[in-house]
Amino acid sequence: MNHPDSTRLNKAISDSGYCSRRQADTLIEQGRVTINGKATSLGDRVMPGDTVEVDGKTVRSNDNLVYIALNKPVGITCTTDQRVEGNVVDFIGHKERIFHVGRLDKPSEGLLLMTNDGDIVNKILRAGNKHEKEYIVKVDRPVTDDFIKKMSGGIPLHELEATTKKCKVERLSRFSFRIILVQGLNRQIRRMCEYLGYEVIELRRERIMNISLGDLPIGEWRDVTKEELNGLKKAVTTSENAPAAKNIEQTRGKRRRD
Repeated sequence: MNHPDSTRLNKAISDSGYCSRRQADTLIEQGRVTINGKATSLGDRVMPGDTVEVDGKTVRSNDNLVYIALNKPVGITCTTDQRVEGNVVDFIGHKERIFHVGRLDKPSEGLLLMTNDGDIVNKILRAGNKHEKEYIVKVDRPVTDDFIKKMSGGIPLHELEATTKKCKVERLSRFSFRIILVQGLNRQIRRMCEYLGYEVIELRRERIMNISLGDLPIGEWRDVTKEELNGLKKAVTTSENAPAAKNIEQTRGKRRRD
């Protein structure tokens, strides 16, 4: 029986703001985490007063939680690996150690959430939550009624062995449309368009759940408002018991977010 005061190791690491819970699992599997100087394994638990270290550095509780909305420019890579040129962490240059919530691929721009709250990251990334993400997309061919119908009805992505869920698609102009997704397969929108013979020219994420890009300039970031944060937390309240999705940082391409 687990001690009532103990916490799962991966949760203790994510609560510190070091990384998400799924990323913590990867660190543990790689043998990079210790408790009181001893090697750890998945499922280990931490007691108050225990010293948890990652790569020999102590992980402490982070009471200064940060929630940021960034208008990511094209060319910036969603990774916390600062060895990667143009990584999003160096681009923002925040004093706190923060990481991205989901991904937005390098050729895409728009809303990206950044935080050091590992617990909320884990809840947002869980599968089956139907959390909406809204995009504006420009393509190389006229957007037809048939295109709208097929995009919204579900597209088979054979290389991913998946069919996209039904979604909301609205034509905005001859060459652009709005799409609202509730899933995040690897390059999903681009693959959906490619299946129908279209090429994405521009892709911008406008909204994640209750948080919108608004008039935030490209390359700028702002703190998430108290009202937005309360709405976000309320939306993920039911995420506790949903099956956990793989973290996008630890996958090899099948679940990276568009």
